[in-house]
Amino acid sequence: MNNNTRIFSILVSVFFFWGFVAASNDILIPVFKSKMGLKQWESQMIAFAFYVAYTIGSLIYIGLTKFAQFDMVKEWGYGKTIATGLFISASGTLLFIPASSFTENPTAAFPLVLMGLMIVGIGFAFQQTAANPLAILLGSHETGSQRLSMAGGINNVGTTIGPLIVNFAIFGALGSDKPEDIDLSTVKFPYLVLGALFVLFGIIFWRLKSNNLENSDIELEKSDIESQKSGSTEVHETIPSAISFPQLWMGMIAIFLYVGVEVSTASNLPEYMKSQLNLNMSDIAPYISLFWASLMIGRWTSAAQAFNIQPILKSALRWVLPFVAYGIYLGVNFLSGKEFTQFEYMGISAFWWYQLPILLLIILDWLCKGNPAKQLAIYSATAIALILVGMYIQGVVGMFALIAVGLFCSTLWPSIFALAISGLGKSTGQGSTLLIMMIMGGGFVSVFQGTLADIKSIGIEHSYWVGIFCFAYLHYYALETSKNLKKQGIELETPSGGH
Repeated sequence: MNNNTRIFSILVSVFFFWGFVAASNDILIPVFKSKMGLKQWESQMIAFAFYVAYTIGSLIYIGLTKFAQFDMVKEWGYGKTIATGLFISASGTLLFIPASSFTENPTAAFPLVLMGLMIVGIGFAFQQTAANPLAILLGSHETGSQRLSMAGGINNVGTTIGPLIVNFAIFGALGSDKPEDIDLSTVKFPYLVLGALFVLFGIIFWRLKSNNLENSDIELEKSDIESQKSGSTEVHETIPSAISFPQLWMGMIAIFLYVGVEVSTASNLPEYMKSQLNLNMSDIAPYISLFWASLMIGRWTSAAQAFNIQPILKSALRWVLPFVAYGIYLGVNFLSGKEFTQFEYMGISAFWWYQLPILLLIILDWLCKGNPAKQLAIYSATAIALILVGMYIQGVVGMFALIAVGLFCSTLWPSIFALAISGLGKSTGQGSTLLIMMIMGGGFVSVFQGTLADIKSIGIEHSYWVGIFCFAYLHYYALETSKNLKKQGIELETPSGGH
């Protein structure tokens, strides 16, 4: 195992943590809404606190760089930067201890939960600032987005099991989801275990500095080094210079809307399921888990092309890995005791019919040929179609259509990220920080959609027009940025030896 592969195998652990917490929030949202009688937009403050924390963390990082003249990645290296973020996140999980003491007073517990999630998110911002560019740099530029997809696949192992674990912690021994029966003290256990893991892996990353996990020690391929010396990647070390690149400032808007639509689609699903299908809170976990598992399925499909193997094996993996990922989802839910016969069509479980959109995903992934701009454009258009189905063909079909949006959100992050930092040269670090800052879209868009859902003339179903607007911009960004990068002499098509 070479040094880059070893580093990457350790790096994916933090991607798992991000996914676990992000998806678990979607279980906390309906729980606190029911327990406290919150409006839909008020319940979305859980998502708001967590995702706005990314902006706060990024601003702290920028402040350290600009005013204290201390760029953590440059001074300490990637390992210690990620470790620092993990230690910050661990401190946030400790707030779940006092929050759990207000079992009979959820109004007092709610601010502590929000504060705890915010601190966890600030730590995640530090981790992402280092982890995302590191994943791209650990190999050739052409396969950078695929490495992010592979890491994202691990992220979605966390998003798949997170809702199930938190759901079991809250409802496992109850047999009831009535507000008066919910015991908020049980929420603390999965988060405290997670906090202990943050500390453990923080120590591992901190010690990795001695193993050359530093910016200057990353083994870049020759083509990458030469591209950094080319005219298209001149040195721009300040934020104003970095933001002058159209692919970056437009990419910042794209990240804001992408994270926003991904999070708001999932976080408003519980209310959609309650409205359309009268599902109880204790029954929603498999469907929330499937949305996030869909991202895992999509990322594993794309990540198959990052393996350095024969083309025929790559083609086989494109078909095999998504169904392996879906099998993991089905297996985890089966082990948790969930039934798959609640919704059927023609006597067959809807969960088996779900293989049809997975087949569509595989075909579209093949058509994209590894080009991030094509993938962003095609997947965004497909997601728009699915949301329209969710709004106008309601019930079981509509619910699974909205869940399937997760399949086509799957590789949008690496596609946008790869497009946005292309050609930035030594401004890549600053560009990465600015992009991470825009993760706050997950909070703002969720609250905005929740606000629309509270308007009776709109309702939860038609609040999903927000998602259509977001995906429409992402489609535009893909087309426009492809043109801009070509003008800068940057070719997005993968070489003949790639995928």
